[in-house]
Amino acid sequence: MKFVSQSVFIISLISLLTCAQDKTPINNNHSHEVVVSELNNPWAFIFLPDNSMLINEKAGKIIHFKNGIKTEIKGVPSVYNRGQGGLLDIKLHPDYKTNGWIYLTYASSEGEEKGGHTALMRAKLKDNNLIEKEVLYKATPNTTRGQHFGSRIVFDDQGYVYFTIGERGNRDENPQDITRDGGKVYRLNDDGSIPDDNPFIGEKNAKTAIYSYGHRNPQGMVIHPETREIWTHEHGPKGGDEINIIASGKNYGWPVITYGVNYIGTKITDKTAQPGMEQPLHYWVPSIAPSGMEFISSDKYKGWKGNLLVGSLKFQYLDNCYIKDGKIVKEERLLDGLGRVRSVNQGPDGYIYVGIENLGIVKLIKTK
Repeated sequence: MKFVSQSVFIISLISLLTCAQDKTPINNNHSHEVVVSELNNPWAFIFLPDNSMLINEKAGKIIHFKNGIKTEIKGVPSVYNRGQGGLLDIKLHPDYKTNGWIYLTYASSEGEEKGGHTALMRAKLKDNNLIEKEVLYKATPNTTRGQHFGSRIVFDDQGYVYFTIGERGNRDENPQDITRDGGKVYRLNDDGSIPDDNPFIGEKNAKTAIYSYGHRNPQGMVIHPETREIWTHEHGPKGGDEINIIASGKNYGWPVITYGVNYIGTKITDKTAQPGMEQPLHYWVPSIAPSGMEFISSDKYKGWKGNLLVGSLKFQYLDNCYIKDGKIVKEERLLDGLGRVRSVNQGPDGYIYVGIENLGIVKLIKTK
């Protein structure tokens, strides 16, 4: 009887592990092509109108990649390259062809305190130099902590610029306090001024650039191609990575509510929900450590159009999320095991391009 019980236990354990793996099975109906090789940490990249690329390396370099040649851009702001901080996101202004503005987020040491905090800058590119540089927002205070800088950038259809900043490892003060930077999604006019209808205009001592709060460390943000809503994802602690749809003035709960626990396994809170705090559209337990985010809106990938792609740093794959009725109903692994997926973009040609640490930028090709 003892042998039978042990056998049943082993079979049950194998079944459980198999189910856990099958929750995000590998999709083998794809391949990839390395487009830009020998990159260390391609935190973000964009396509210019001539189809060349600007690539942000976290350590503080911007690389212009054109016709197979890499050229380092000069005039890049000094970055606080510590832990998760460094040179972060890059985006073109929607009217880039007219005005030439490029937007960057990065960890900056500007300010009186030691350490750094996330900043948003815009600049123009001329002869492989950044010129006319303007810091539009610099979070305070600096801290020497190495975690949770954010940061992603998007523009909406009205021309507002949104960017994220993580709570900088200060979970008990920053994310729930609208008088403090960190743990927020911010909204500015494209010149850095504050929109008149930002949600906390008139609130005493509030940081009026804040659009939403209660975030931990959002490293993915994208506009839904049909609804035009702002979707983000953010790192949870141990478990509890989230996808959220961002709305003006809303509180997304961290750390009052969470589906995760401390890294040592102890509870952060007993609550996963509370009135006045938003529930995630989706969450991961265990954490996948998400970075980079993109919807497939082209016709290049039969059966995948409308899917959401999320990079996994921890498990080193691209998560292909199928959406039905506004919910994620299925997930599968693409580019499994190539490396830590840091950034994802749909290119002008409709193909998906993926930045992978210690590899480069690859083009996703569907084979069936």
